[in-house]
Amino acid sequence: MKNLFLLLTVALTLSCCNNDDDTNTSTNPINQLPPATQTGENTFGALLDGEVFIPSGGTNPLDCVYQLVSGQYFFGLQGNKRDEDFNRITLSISTNAKELEEGQSYQLIENEIGNAYATYSFATNATTTSSNNSGTLTITKLDLDNQIISGTFSFDIIDFEGNLRQIRDGRFDMQFTQ
Repeated sequence: MKNLFLLLTVALTLSCCNNDDDTNTSTNPINQLPPATQTGENTFGALLDGEVFIPSGGTNPLDCVYQLVSGQYFFGLQGNKRDEDFNRITLSISTNAKELEEGQSYQLIENEIGNAYATYSFATNATTTSSNNSGTLTITKLDLDNQIISGTFSFDIIDFEGNLRQIRDGRFDMQFTQ
C-alpha cells in the first residue's frame, strides 16, 4: 500500500509539471528539416513559403549529378514531392558549364553558360531564377573521390502565376553520379 501511495504521488506530481509549448522546438519548421551534414546522407530540405519541403514519394524524389561533359562541369540537384492534390512540386539547383568549389558561394540567376540557377516547378509549369529574383548557393563540401556534395541555398522566384515564392534555409548532403 505504501508503494502504491508513493507511485500515485509521483504520477500526480509529474502530471502537474508545466509543459511550456513555446519552447517545443519540434513544431518549428526549421527543426523539421534534415540536419546539415556533410557525409553523403542523401538528404535535401528547405522551407518553401515557410512550409517544410522534403522530397518524398513518387519515382525519383531526389537526384543529384555533377558531371564533366566536353570539358565543362554541370551540376544538377532536384527534390520532388506531391501535394495533397497529387501535383508534383520540384525545387532544383543547377549550373550551366560552371565548375564548383568547396567553400564558395554562387549567385543563383539566369540559366546561361557559366551561371548557377534555381528552378521551381508546380505540376507542368516551371520558372527559374533571374537577376531580379535570385538567390545563393554555398558549397560546404565537395569530395570528388567519394562523390559527395553538400551545401546550403536560398532563393526567390516568381512562379508561373506571378506569385513570389520564397525558398529559405535550404540544405543538402548528397552522393552524386558523375
